[in-house]
Amino acid sequence: MSMIRDLRAAVRPSRPSMRKDGSAYDTTRDPSTPSAVVDCAIYRDGARVATDRPLTPHEAMRQVRRDGGFVWIGLHEPTEAEFAGIAGEFGLHPLAVEDAVQAHQRPKLERYDDSLFTVFKTIHYVEHDQLTANSEVVETGEVMCFTGRDFFITVRHGGQGSLRALRHRLQDDPELLAKGPSAVLHAIADHVVDGYIAVADAVQDDIDEVETEVFSPGRKGSPRGTDAGRIYQLKREVLEFKRAVSPLLRPMQLLSERPMRLIDPDIQKYFRDVADHLARVQEQVLGFDELLNSILQANLAQASVAQNEDMRKITSWAAIIAVPTMVCGVYGMNFEHMPELHWRFGYPVIMSVTVVLCLGIHRALKRNGWL
Repeated sequence: MSMIRDLRAAVRPSRPSMRKDGSAYDTTRDPSTPSAVVDCAIYRDGARVATDRPLTPHEAMRQVRRDGGFVWIGLHEPTEAEFAGIAGEFGLHPLAVEDAVQAHQRPKLERYDDSLFTVFKTIHYVEHDQLTANSEVVETGEVMCFTGRDFFITVRHGGQGSLRALRHRLQDDPELLAKGPSAVLHAIADHVVDGYIAVADAVQDDIDEVETEVFSPGRKGSPRGTDAGRIYQLKREVLEFKRAVSPLLRPMQLLSERPMRLIDPDIQKYFRDVADHLARVQEQVLGFDELLNSILQANLAQASVAQNEDMRKITSWAAIIAVPTMVCGVYGMNFEHMPELHWRFGYPVIMSVTVVLCLGIHRALKRNGWL
């Protein structure tokens, strides 16, 4: 049971692992590798079988069928021609092969006669100094997994989501790897979901920042429309996040609840933990969507209130200006007989009355909050 107890520790942390020299593991195809195969290894009794040279998938599978164990093949963005030989060697279903090559698939779990085909969407948080209306918040990739009795094949698309560090961590736990391909499938599922948790925490910080700025009392001088653009962009990124998380719930429930002959019973129990964490992330993402809707509506309401205030001010000044306009209009008419037209103090009296009226209207409007 010690293997089971250490299961989660073996596949975490989800953040990119570092080498001893402090550099990150490479997340792209090895330049020295002429094909899409990033790594091909045989595991027997939980340990990687040492070879004097890199094995081809055909050679690895031939040894597994002869001596036992299982082969784990990792590929990065293979072409149809590159994947055709592997698909034929392992008897993969044509529909699953097509999905693995084309990418841009919805997270799912499909069962075929001798294999399971699982699609995961990986999420990477894009660091940024300041959130703008054009900021990219999350970046997605894909990991497709073929799980068989004696083989495990991963097909990765996108520059993020490298499994090399995860492979190293699993190789450090022979007792776990001895459980076979289903242990690797669980490790990848847990790795992906842990990535979701980390991204959700980072997105929460961005939403908190936007929420604080929208409801900050000292934002009257901010440019109009700036916050709306940022909120809408953040909402789009959350929607992308939601597309990765929500469809994966059903596959994780199936892996944790329904007995499958390709999944070790001891490993299946721990898919429940992955499903629980995934459900928590989905609740967060749904909460993000609702919160952003509320923030966007509040921001639009604030913009409407600001426009109303502007209109009230414009109307108030128009009312004040109407007084001298009316007086000047009356005394601008060229009638011979007009009141106080030839009175010595007529002009200063009229000007004084006009100023007093304007000041009175200004005071009344200010007292009522229009100015």
